[in-house]
Amino acid sequence: MSKKFTTETILDEILKSGEASKVLARFNLPCLHCPMARYEASQLKIGEVAKAYGIDTNSLLNELNKEA
Repeated sequence: MSKKFTTETILDEILKSGEASKVLARFNLPCLHCPMARYEASQLKIGEVAKAYGIDTNSLLNELNKEA
């Protein structure tokens, strides 16, 4: 059974999954290629990131958990 992503999941955990990373790209998460992303990814929860960029958290988590 794969791990379920929640609003509390750290972004770095999601980025370790190739399929989940593709979901983030489809949702146009702007920080995926930012030089500061490595530091931020180890600190930020996906719920915080989604809120900061106006991404629908429920839709994002549904897609992440389907792909994971």
